[in-house]
Amino acid sequence: MAEGDNRSTNLLAAGTASLVEQLQGRGEVMLMAEKILRWERAGIPPAIMGVASLVFLTINYLDPSVLSGISCFVMFLCLAGYLGPILAPRFFGSDKWTTEQQQRFHEICSNLVKTRRRAVGWWKRLVTLKEEKSKMYFMTMIISLAAVAWVGQQVHNLLLTYLIVTFLLLLPGLNQHGIISKYIGMAKREINKRLKQKEKKNE
Repeated sequence: MAEGDNRSTNLLAAGTASLVEQLQGRGEVMLMAEKILRWERAGIPPAIMGVASLVFLTINYLDPSVLSGISCFVMFLCLAGYLGPILAPRFFGSDKWTTEQQQRFHEICSNLVKTRRRAVGWWKRLVTLKEEKSKMYFMTMIISLAAVAWVGQQVHNLLLTYLIVTFLLLLPGLNQHGIISKYIGMAKREINKRLKQKEKKNE
């Protein structure tokens, strides 16, 4: 068990070091993005929602085709990837890069590697479920995909995309401030309360 833990820790450290090296020129941008996504200032959540709303209202007004929308999005990513490392030092002052910032940047990269490993772990579990319990896998996938298809049919594509993107942008801040764990805890308590009431009625 200890050997497995050591191997896992070594893989995490190697993956983090590799990612730090790959993203070294984008450190300032990533630190700024992390501060925004974790709501380090009070007015950030409304600002995130405002920017997301403005972007989606623009898309709704322009009404581009799927191909045009994908092309513009990829073009924006290419420009950000090219201009980010060039402009970041001018705006954020790369000469003022401190040990604390380097440590925070290292933590961000470590969290990204952990997230990637979790996603791979979930995918492996899904593959294992398919191989070991094919009927359960089949029923779960059919019901889940049917539910998603029904929601997609009821809600407009752009509105649904807007809600998903806005939620994902707000998710790190919600998690950081304990809002998600608070409401999950409330939901668990409510479910337990109802289950106990049901058990008492059955008795």
